[in-house]
Amino acid sequence: MTAVTNGLKGAFRIGQTLSVLGRTGVNWALGDRPPAPRLLRQTFESLGATYIKLGQFIASSPTFFPKAYVEEFQYCLDRTPSLPFATIRRIIAAELDRPIDQVFAHIEPEALASASIAQVHAARLVSGEEVVIKVQKPGVENILLTDLNFLYVSARILETLAPKLSWTSMSGIVEEIQRTMMEECDFIKEANNLQVFRDFLHNTHNEDATVPRVYQHASTRRILTMERFHGVPLTDLESIRGYARDPERTLITAMNTWFASLTQCEFFHADVHAGNLMVLTDGRVGFIDFGIVGRIRPDTWQAVSDFISAVMVGNFEGVADAMIRIGVTRQTVVAADLADDLRRLYQQMDRMVPDMDSYQPDQAEDDVNSILMDMVKIGEGHGLHFPREFALLLKQFLYFDRYVHILAPEMDVFMDDRLTLLH
Repeated sequence: MTAVTNGLKGAFRIGQTLSVLGRTGVNWALGDRPPAPRLLRQTFESLGATYIKLGQFIASSPTFFPKAYVEEFQYCLDRTPSLPFATIRRIIAAELDRPIDQVFAHIEPEALASASIAQVHAARLVSGEEVVIKVQKPGVENILLTDLNFLYVSARILETLAPKLSWTSMSGIVEEIQRTMMEECDFIKEANNLQVFRDFLHNTHNEDATVPRVYQHASTRRILTMERFHGVPLTDLESIRGYARDPERTLITAMNTWFASLTQCEFFHADVHAGNLMVLTDGRVGFIDFGIVGRIRPDTWQAVSDFISAVMVGNFEGVADAMIRIGVTRQTVVAADLADDLRRLYQQMDRMVPDMDSYQPDQAEDDVNSILMDMVKIGEGHGLHFPREFALLLKQFLYFDRYVHILAPEMDVFMDDRLTLLH
């Protein structure tokens, strides 16, 4: 019976999708013709959860998609109206399989945040701890599976009709998106990620960074109950001075923790934008949201390590060599020419160091995306295609580079002995 119900829901979802696409086509025929990237973004936002996530995947994947689309999908916001609290309460009760008041003394009716897959509520356990509950919205998983299977079949048809597209492996991209999205729907995996990272901090004797504790008795595959952190984003310079008094040391703690995870943890946090790095009221750095993590294969790590080392000392021939080893190519790449192009990009980056009087923290993400796209574009101009994990890794380095300009503009990352990865 469940299979029949899911099948009917899937058919209905495909009908919804075709309806939205048909309406977009009619509007186009009537003369509403925005640029193709904007039209695609607006269509994705109309199609809902899966396509919003796909838009964000495009925004963070310049190794796969043209620059115009990567730039346009920066505006694809994963913010949706909150579901009524009565609906959220029913989901929590069904997942716990026992009366809510046996677990939670109180749940705030108003959501702290609401996205396409889940929304978050503050709460207090009966044992007194302050927590947040991440609650998966109803029907999301079935919608994702239906949408992604539809996209996969469409991609395979396109590859058959246009064999040249097989080099970009559109169906492979959809498979990668499906893997990452379905992992985001499994809060048990996110809970495990949090525990693995907590163990990593313990094993490396790191007491200056932390992750939220997971309350297993109040968590399932569809709800995740975590310790509530109180603090501010990493880029809130004035508040950090109140909590930690030394923003530069706080930044070094965050960077060293993340650097150490590259070699001493099963994964690295793959989304260290300012909202996911908090400075807590006790001065510690809190890493939150482990729905997206990255893993680097051992055989790729040496090339990545060489890439990092070469970047840090300004050895562009070494950077080019490492990029060639990391990437996939169907042609011979002239390392000297690639190095010259990278050197020119680096000189442009030097000129764009922000004026501290006018630079806003929100500019960090825009700068990171711009530099990342330029670097990848240079590689692709020489015939290189990079695995998405490399783009994720590189993006986190660029985030940290921006944070240095915001929090510690006088710090020389090449010479500072406190940065363990570099020395």
